[in-house]
Amino acid sequence: QVQLVESGGGLVQPGGSLKLSCAASGSISSIKVMSWYRQAPGKRREFVASTHTIVGTHYADSVKERFTISRDNAKNTLYLDMKTLNAEDTAVYYCNADPSGNKYGISSGDYWGQGTQVTVSS
Repeated sequence: QVQLVESGGGLVQPGGSLKLSCAASGSISSIKVMSWYRQAPGKRREFVASTHTIVGTHYADSVKERFTISRDNAKNTLYLDMKTLNAEDTAVYYCNADPSGNKYGISSGDYWGQGTQVTVSS
């Protein structure tokens, strides 16, 4: 069982930056895939970025060159560094874990955090 807790969300002006964190209840070193998803009001949850222990990182086209996903195994924490934010980035951001990596490229993993709200507005 993996428990995930996101933090770092908030209100930011367009063009600003924000860094999200996702703290896991235990070691993440053996978790093959960790990802970020987001859900805007009235929209479906969508993939943002993932980090695979072998394959590396992958990003949605809408966030490429602006967002950076990283993991610190020593701190059991996943991060999402977001820059040049715009209104379309407003959403609840969720952390996701797929320990076996068997769902990579197919669907999200079985474990979710509760989400953290990011609002981009002037």
